[in-house]
Amino acid sequence: MSTRRVLVTGATGFTGRHLVEELTSHGWEVWRLAEHSDRNATAGSDTSRMLVADLNDASALREAVARAQPTAVVHLAAVAFVGHGNATDFYRVNVMGTHSLLHALAELPVPPGCVLLASSANIYGNAASGEIDESTPPDPANDYAVSKLAMEYMAKLWLPRLPIVMTRPFNYTGVGQAKSFLVPKIVDHFRRRVAVMELGNLDVWRDFSDVRAVVRAYRLLLDAAPVGEVFNVGSGTTHSLRAVVEMVEQLTGHHLEVRVNPAFVRANEVRTLCADTSRLRAAIGDWNQVPLKETLRWMLDEGESAPEPRS
Repeated sequence: MSTRRVLVTGATGFTGRHLVEELTSHGWEVWRLAEHSDRNATAGSDTSRMLVADLNDASALREAVARAQPTAVVHLAAVAFVGHGNATDFYRVNVMGTHSLLHALAELPVPPGCVLLASSANIYGNAASGEIDESTPPDPANDYAVSKLAMEYMAKLWLPRLPIVMTRPFNYTGVGQAKSFLVPKIVDHFRRRVAVMELGNLDVWRDFSDVRAVVRAYRLLLDAAPVGEVFNVGSGTTHSLRAVVEMVEQLTGHHLEVRVNPAFVRANEVRTLCADTSRLRAAIGDWNQVPLKETLRWMLDEGESAPEPRS
């Protein structure tokens, strides 16, 4: 049986580290591509499969892809924090960086059998309420979401040459996510037992998944390789940020004062995002979801959140 060799971009980031562990534990030979070398990410692992290249450095990217010769690819590398201060970075990395990667993959003598691109449920914006399926018209409300939607349209141009599968993950969290994201910020404040925490709008509702469930879905999609399809990835259940705060309070027994800081309230805040994952379940079957309270318990029990990554 031929080697299952997967190239993971953004492999040293939050999602990437969990995905590398998931794929490795299921028999994949994992090659990791990152913009910068990360000694912590490579400790105890095969550093010969760690590739360093900027997505917009065409020559370095071609060399890295040619070295890996992947039979599958998962493209996670992106500027993923909606509040990132430089809008240009969203388009330079999320759109043009993806274009460079697809170009390099198309030049391989033997193309990979599946190229999974991680988009985002943020592309839906405020287009719909209730459960959102993949046919919902996009209505992006910020530059991050626009860049991801542009990436999707651009990637479709490569479908005749590359077996592309796209995912639209809804909010997810877990150990190692940067404190600039809301759930790790909340967990960190309770872990340190501070008296006051400032947040934005507490009455936005999100479909929160556990990162371990998300990377499991990605692995199963690589196995199924439903080329040309787009899949929501989520739990199908929403919680308000207010409810998340209450859950962490119950888990820790610590009460703190929550103050709404107007500076943290986004003008184009998406009110409700909830995934309809019927299409995903049809493709990969049921996969293990983790209740949000258990994810929060895991985050409280297992170490600090990571510093904010670039990608």
